[in-house]
Amino acid sequence: MQYKRILLKLSGEALMGERQYGIDPIRLQEYAQDIKAIIATGVEVAIVIGGGNIFRGVAGASKGMDRVQGDHMGMLATVINGLALQGALEDEDIQVRLQSAIKINEVAEPFIRRKAMRHLEKGRVVIFGGGTGNPYFTTDSAAVLRAIEIKADVILKGTRVDGIYSSDPEKNSDATKYDTISFDDVLRKGLKVMDTTAFTLSQENELPIIVFDMNTRGNLMKVVMGEKIGTKVNL
Repeated sequence: MQYKRILLKLSGEALMGERQYGIDPIRLQEYAQDIKAIIATGVEVAIVIGGGNIFRGVAGASKGMDRVQGDHMGMLATVINGLALQGALEDEDIQVRLQSAIKINEVAEPFIRRKAMRHLEKGRVVIFGGGTGNPYFTTDSAAVLRAIEIKADVILKGTRVDGIYSSDPEKNSDATKYDTISFDDVLRKGLKVMDTTAFTLSQENELPIIVFDMNTRGNLMKVVMGEKIGTKVNL
């Protein structure tokens, strides 16, 4: 395997499948099976999921809701998604621990870095919910922060597109896909990979990011094995 320990970042919208909102059990099962396949090879897996399929704080704030309150609602949404993924993985006989940055002890462990790393060393999947525990930070920032804390080798950002393009490929058929690109070029070209805070944190800590299509079965395994799937952002 190319990587020993990975941080998989999934958007909340990815869990919707073909639905307009909520969680698609079929998509959830597919993700669980793909994750199970890489665990069988000995790869240690940590996961951060967004909450956009349930609630998005920025959207709420744009309609007059208090931003801090909206972000707290979004954090709770990530815990709901974490519980759903935990259940799907456990259905595949995988040991999972859900840790939350906000205290919700009845359903999740509090985030403790050393405990999370110990879980990973024992072959358990660790799902990080609750974002960073602070408003005004996205789950992209949470993903990079947790990846650095657990000393992950790479951040794998699973999306519905197969990499980073010069412009939105869903709107522009002439968009060019990059196989590899540097952090500096992403910033210079104004490409959207993650929010600026998350992206800068990843760059400062020399943590590579791979953006790939998570909805194509088997792609996760190919990325972990080092095949040229998606787009790799590095120094």
